[in-house]
Amino acid sequence: MSFFLHKSNFLLRTVYPEFWWKIDDSVEPTIYLTFDDGPIPDVTEFVLEQLDKYAAQATFFCIGDNVRKHRDMLYKVLEAGHMVGNHTFNHLNGWKTDDATYLENIQECQQELNVETDLFRPPYGRIKKTQVAEVIENYSIVMWDVLTGDFDRSLPADVCLRKTIQYTEPGSIVVFHDSLKAWPTMRYVLPRMLAHFAERNFSFRAVPQPIYAGY
Repeated sequence: MSFFLHKSNFLLRTVYPEFWWKIDDSVEPTIYLTFDDGPIPDVTEFVLEQLDKYAAQATFFCIGDNVRKHRDMLYKVLEAGHMVGNHTFNHLNGWKTDDATYLENIQECQQELNVETDLFRPPYGRIKKTQVAEVIENYSIVMWDVLTGDFDRSLPADVCLRKTIQYTEPGSIVVFHDSLKAWPTMRYVLPRMLAHFAERNFSFRAVPQPIYAGY
Protein backbone atom coordinates (compact mmCIF):
# COMPACT_ATOMS: atom_id res chain seq x y z
CA MET A 1 0.00 0.00 0.00
CA SER A 2 1.44 3.38 -0.95
CA PHE A 3 1.74 6.02 1.75
CA PHE A 4 -0.37 9.14 1.46
CA LEU A 5 -2.44 11.38 3.68
CA HIS A 6 -6.18 11.24 3.12
CA LYS A 7 -6.45 14.64 4.80
CA SER A 8 -4.01 17.44 4.03
CA ASN A 9 -2.32 18.41 7.27
CA PHE A 10 -1.79 21.71 9.01
CA LEU A 11 1.94 21.77 8.31
CA LEU A 12 1.45 21.60 4.54
CA ARG A 13 -1.10 24.38 4.65
CA THR A 14 1.27 26.49 6.71
CA VAL A 15 4.23 25.99 4.36
CA TYR A 16 2.11 26.86 1.31
CA PRO A 17 -0.62 29.26 2.47
CA GLU A 18 -0.92 30.66 -1.06
CA PHE A 19 -2.29 27.35 -2.35
CA TRP A 20 -5.99 26.51 -2.38
CA TRP A 21 -6.72 23.71 0.12
CA LYS A 22 -10.35 24.39 1.01
CA ILE A 23 -12.99 26.88 -0.08
CA ASP A 24 -15.13 28.22 2.75
CA ASP A 25 -17.17 30.81 0.90
CA SER A 26 -20.60 29.24 0.53
CA VAL A 27 -23.74 29.72 2.60
CA GLU A 28 -24.69 26.09 2.01
CA PRO A 29 -22.61 22.95 2.62
CA THR A 30 -20.57 22.52 -0.55
CA ILE A 31 -17.99 20.02 -1.77
CA TYR A 32 -15.58 20.87 -4.58
CA LEU A 33 -14.98 17.70 -6.59
CA THR A 34 -11.89 17.48 -8.75
CA PHE A 35 -10.68 14.78 -11.13
CA ASP A 36 -7.04 14.38 -12.14
CA ASP A 37 -5.18 12.71 -15.01
CA GLY A 38 -7.87 12.44 -17.71
CA PRO A 39 -9.56 12.70 -19.98
CA ILE A 40 -9.91 8.99 -20.73
CA PRO A 41 -12.67 7.32 -22.79
CA ASP A 42 -15.19 5.32 -20.74
CA VAL A 43 -13.65 6.46 -17.44
CA THR A 44 -14.33 10.18 -17.90
CA GLU A 45 -17.70 9.37 -19.45
CA PHE A 46 -18.63 7.35 -16.36
CA VAL A 47 -17.69 10.31 -14.16
CA LEU A 48 -19.83 12.65 -16.24
CA GLU A 49 -22.81 10.30 -15.97
CA GLN A 50 -22.51 10.11 -12.19
CA LEU A 51 -22.16 13.88 -11.82
CA ASP A 52 -25.19 14.46 -14.00
CA LYS A 53 -27.37 12.38 -11.68
CA TYR A 54 -26.80 14.91 -8.89
CA ALA A 55 -26.55 18.10 -10.98
CA ALA A 56 -22.98 18.18 -9.69
CA GLN A 57 -20.28 20.41 -11.13
CA ALA A 58 -16.61 19.48 -10.96
CA THR A 59 -13.17 20.54 -12.11
CA PHE A 60 -11.07 18.26 -14.32
CA PHE A 61 -7.30 18.75 -14.10
CA CYS A 62 -6.27 17.41 -17.48
CA ILE A 63 -3.02 15.97 -18.73
CA GLY A 64 -2.20 17.65 -22.02
CA ASP A 65 -1.15 14.44 -23.75
CA ASN A 66 -4.49 12.82 -22.87
CA VAL A 67 -6.30 15.84 -24.28
CA ARG A 68 -4.27 15.44 -27.46
CA LYS A 69 -5.27 11.79 -27.75
CA HIS A 70 -8.90 12.16 -26.61
CA ARG A 71 -10.01 15.67 -27.50
CA ASP A 72 -13.62 14.55 -27.89
CA MET A 73 -13.59 13.70 -24.17
CA LEU A 74 -12.50 17.24 -23.32
CA TYR A 75 -15.41 18.57 -25.36
CA LYS A 76 -17.81 16.33 -23.44
CA VAL A 77 -16.50 17.68 -20.14
CA LEU A 78 -16.99 21.27 -21.27
CA GLU A 79 -20.36 20.65 -22.87
CA ALA A 80 -21.58 19.19 -19.57
CA GLY A 81 -20.75 22.51 -17.88
CA HIS A 82 -17.66 21.49 -15.95
CA MET A 83 -14.40 23.39 -15.55
CA VAL A 84 -10.91 22.32 -16.55
CA GLY A 85 -7.48 23.00 -15.14
CA ASN A 86 -3.88 22.43 -16.17
CA HIS A 87 -2.08 19.29 -14.88
CA THR A 88 1.03 19.55 -17.12
CA PHE A 89 1.41 17.83 -20.48
CA ASN A 90 3.26 14.74 -19.25
CA HIS A 91 2.27 14.48 -15.56
CA LEU A 92 5.62 15.76 -14.40
CA ASN A 93 6.89 15.54 -10.85
CA GLY A 94 8.11 19.06 -10.09
CA TRP A 95 10.61 17.85 -7.52
CA LYS A 96 12.36 15.77 -10.19
CA THR A 97 12.12 18.27 -13.06
CA ASP A 98 14.19 21.35 -13.78
CA ASP A 99 12.24 24.59 -13.71
CA ALA A 100 12.50 25.43 -17.41
CA THR A 101 11.25 22.01 -18.49
CA TYR A 102 8.43 22.11 -15.94
CA LEU A 103 7.19 25.53 -17.01
CA GLU A 104 7.40 24.59 -20.68
CA ASN A 105 5.35 21.46 -19.99
CA ILE A 106 2.65 23.54 -18.33
CA GLN A 107 2.54 25.83 -21.34
CA GLU A 108 2.36 22.85 -23.68
CA CYS A 109 -0.64 21.56 -21.76
CA GLN A 110 -2.28 24.98 -21.91
CA GLN A 111 -1.87 25.09 -25.68
CA GLU A 112 -3.40 21.64 -26.00
CA LEU A 113 -6.35 22.54 -23.78
CA ASN A 114 -7.03 25.68 -25.81
CA VAL A 115 -9.32 26.79 -22.99
CA GLU A 116 -8.69 29.81 -20.83
CA THR A 117 -8.16 28.58 -17.28
CA ASP A 118 -6.28 29.99 -14.33
CA LEU A 119 -6.30 26.72 -12.36
CA PHE A 120 -3.24 24.51 -12.02
CA ARG A 121 -2.62 21.40 -9.97
CA PRO A 122 0.92 20.00 -9.72
CA PRO A 123 1.03 16.24 -10.37
CA TYR A 124 1.62 14.30 -7.13
CA GLY A 125 1.21 17.65 -5.35
CA ARG A 126 4.97 18.10 -5.83
CA ILE A 127 6.31 21.45 -6.93
CA LYS A 128 9.43 23.42 -6.01
CA LYS A 129 9.30 26.86 -4.44
CA THR A 130 11.12 28.25 -7.49
CA GLN A 131 8.44 26.76 -9.75
CA VAL A 132 5.68 28.12 -7.52
CA ALA A 133 7.10 31.63 -7.89
CA GLU A 134 6.67 31.42 -11.67
CA VAL A 135 3.43 29.43 -11.89
CA ILE A 136 1.53 31.59 -9.42
CA GLU A 137 1.98 34.59 -11.73
CA ASN A 138 -0.59 33.03 -14.09
CA TYR A 139 -2.45 30.38 -12.14
CA SER A 140 -4.17 29.65 -8.86
CA ILE A 141 -2.44 26.53 -7.53
CA VAL A 142 -5.17 24.15 -6.39
CA MET A 143 -4.22 21.42 -3.95
CA TRP A 144 -6.77 19.51 -1.86
CA ASP A 145 -8.31 18.96 1.51
CA VAL A 146 -9.14 15.28 0.88
CA LEU A 147 -7.21 12.78 -1.24
CA THR A 148 -9.46 9.78 -1.86
CA GLY A 149 -6.64 7.36 -2.65
CA ASP A 150 -8.61 5.82 -5.50
CA PHE A 151 -5.29 5.37 -7.34
CA ASP A 152 -4.00 2.91 -4.70
CA ARG A 153 -4.83 -0.57 -6.00
CA SER A 154 -3.96 -2.09 -2.60
CA LEU A 155 -6.54 0.05 -0.78
CA PRO A 156 -9.91 -1.76 -0.60
CA ALA A 157 -12.67 0.23 -2.27
CA ASP A 158 -14.88 0.17 0.83
CA VAL A 159 -12.04 1.59 2.94
CA CYS A 160 -11.44 4.29 0.33
CA LEU A 161 -15.11 5.23 0.52
CA ARG A 162 -15.17 5.24 4.31
CA LYS A 163 -12.06 7.42 4.59
CA THR A 164 -13.31 9.83 1.94
CA ILE A 165 -16.63 10.30 3.71
CA GLN A 166 -14.90 10.55 7.09
CA TYR A 167 -12.62 13.42 6.11
CA THR A 168 -14.85 15.38 3.73
CA GLU A 169 -16.55 18.43 5.21
CA PRO A 170 -18.10 21.67 3.93
CA GLY A 171 -15.59 23.48 1.74
CA SER A 172 -13.44 20.42 1.06
CA ILE A 173 -11.61 20.18 -2.24
CA VAL A 174 -11.70 16.43 -2.94
CA VAL A 175 -9.44 14.60 -5.41
CA PHE A 176 -10.57 11.67 -7.52
CA HIS A 177 -8.84 10.42 -10.68
CA ASP A 178 -10.46 9.72 -14.04
CA SER A 179 -7.59 7.41 -14.97
CA LEU A 180 -7.31 3.75 -15.86
CA LYS A 181 -5.30 3.11 -12.70
CA ALA A 182 -8.00 4.55 -10.45
CA TRP A 183 -10.94 3.22 -12.46
CA PRO A 184 -11.67 0.00 -10.46
CA THR A 185 -11.89 1.86 -7.14
CA MET A 186 -13.24 5.18 -8.35
CA ARG A 187 -16.28 3.62 -10.02
CA TYR A 188 -17.21 2.08 -6.67
CA VAL A 189 -16.51 5.10 -4.48
CA LEU A 190 -17.76 8.05 -6.53
CA PRO A 191 -21.48 7.14 -6.87
CA ARG A 192 -21.70 6.16 -3.21
CA MET A 193 -19.91 9.29 -2.06
CA LEU A 194 -22.22 11.46 -4.16
CA ALA A 195 -25.30 9.70 -2.81
CA HIS A 196 -24.11 10.01 0.80
CA PHE A 197 -23.58 13.76 0.69
CA ALA A 198 -26.57 14.50 -1.55
CA GLU A 199 -28.78 12.88 1.08
CA ARG A 200 -27.31 15.35 3.56
CA ASN A 201 -28.13 18.32 1.34
CA PHE A 202 -24.60 19.05 0.18
CA SER A 203 -24.08 20.67 -3.20
CA PHE A 204 -21.20 19.88 -5.55
CA ARG A 205 -19.46 22.73 -7.36
CA ALA A 206 -16.46 23.32 -9.56
CA VAL A 207 -13.48 25.19 -8.15
CA PRO A 208 -14.25 28.81 -9.03
CA GLN A 209 -12.18 30.66 -11.57
CA PRO A 210 -12.75 34.15 -12.96
CA ILE A 211 -11.66 33.31 -16.50
CA TYR A 212 -13.65 30.96 -18.71
CA ALA A 213 -14.30 31.38 -22.42
CA GLY A 214 -15.53 27.99 -23.62
CA TYR A 215 -13.56 26.07 -26.20
